[in-house]
Amino acid sequence: MTGLRNRVCLIGFLGQDPEVKNLDGGKMVANVRLATSDSYKNSSGEKVESTQWHSLAMWGNLAEIANSYLKKGSEVAVDGRIVYRTFEDKEGITRQVTEIVVNELLMLGKKGK
Repeated sequence: MTGLRNRVCLIGFLGQDPEVKNLDGGKMVANVRLATSDSYKNSSGEKVESTQWHSLAMWGNLAEIANSYLKKGSEVAVDGRIVYRTFEDKEGITRQVTEIVVNELLMLGKKGK
């Protein structure tokens, strides 16, 4: 059951082109936002759609794949883990970030989209 700890599986659409950075030591990271949507009928019988936005981080080979093949609007399935981290911005304010570190990526949708 240890494989189920801190595991996230999402299917959605990218809200932007991946932002790719080459870091010191030759590491590459791609950051992108993923939209997932649910719909349901409220008590009045009206259809309501709810969209959640998730921050994704892809490292190494996945970052290279994201850089080469993904763009805004791409439909993807990802498997990863939730990471909470803090950092200090340029103004010295401590910020908290919640992101999904992607372990597996599956490109969905039509080719050439």
